[in-house]
Amino acid sequence: MATTRPATSSETPTPKRPRGFAAMDPEMQRRLASEGGRASHESGRGHRFTSEEARAAGRKGGQASRSRSGQVGATK
Repeated sequence: MATTRPATSSETPTPKRPRGFAAMDPEMQRRLASEGGRASHESGRGHRFTSEEARAAGRKGGQASRSRSGQVGATK
């Protein structure tokens, strides 16, 4: 007696559908992200950079070594 197997995913490809935030319209994404930010600040876990902290971060990024940037994708 021959048995039939159910179709596997490789036999019947289904289109990938977006999940999570990718499945939402942009306005819904903005609203939920805004609520999350507000909630973190209300609970005391949020952080707001001062202008001095932002300057220091910018300086640090500007001083980062770029010695490898010329090596990316290069063949020797």
